[in-house]
Amino acid sequence: MPAPATPRELLIVAIARLLDGCRHVAVGASSPIPASAAMLLRAQKEQQDEVVRISVLGSQEHNFFTNGGVELFDCAAQGRIDAFFLGGGQIDGQGNINLVGGGGDYPQTKVRWPGSFGSSYLAFLVPRVILFREEHSPRVFVEQVDFVSAPGTSPPEVYRPGGPVALLTGLGLFSFDRQAGRFTLRSVHPGHTVEEIVAATGFKFDIPEIVPTTPGPDAATLALLRGRVREEVSECYGEFAAAWRAEVPEVVTAM
Repeated sequence: MPAPATPRELLIVAIARLLDGCRHVAVGASSPIPASAAMLLRAQKEQQDEVVRISVLGSQEHNFFTNGGVELFDCAAQGRIDAFFLGGGQIDGQGNINLVGGGGDYPQTKVRWPGSFGSSYLAFLVPRVILFREEHSPRVFVEQVDFVSAPGTSPPEVYRPGGPVALLTGLGLFSFDRQAGRFTLRSVHPGHTVEEIVAATGFKFDIPEIVPTTPGPDAATLALLRGRVREEVSECYGEFAAAWRAEVPEVVTAM
């Protein structure tokens, strides 16, 4: 029997489910888990004779852009990117993200992060923005971000085809209602509880009466993950793939 899915494999599978129906998925730099999910989706759809294009920035093999962010932004403006991923040093209950810094008013923040890059631009244009952060703690998920790199919602008069639809963390999965500007807990990852998520979240969110457990991969999906996907992702995320092999060395064969 293959080893059970690891927490990161669970996250990859959860993201791939969120991407179902996408034709073109773009992934920014330093995003091995979203990149793996995009590769998993592509592999699954190929088995159904469907085509999914992925653009992993920083990859030579899994990226048809030749001019980095410039082409990414042009493609998004033309409505040709279906999904993208954003995270942040802080994320609040209105879906705002902060990639600049915290602990004071900008620019005198005590902590500085990489910067907003094109986060606000893409958050307005890409219809399926998935917020992703493995760490789930009150320092990340705050009541109000110290700096808005990309807003979660906009006034009704603002033309905005894009925006966040979900938030995935190391503890659970949330959906996001753009009209209400509010998150709803959709599932809790195995080994965790709703109470744990509430205690680790600095903002209020909606909780259904019954919150299911995030489903893991079946045997066929594990086979793709630990075989083709792990090999493909090693081209651009070698250290991530090596750590994955060390954690789960076997390659699963689908029955």
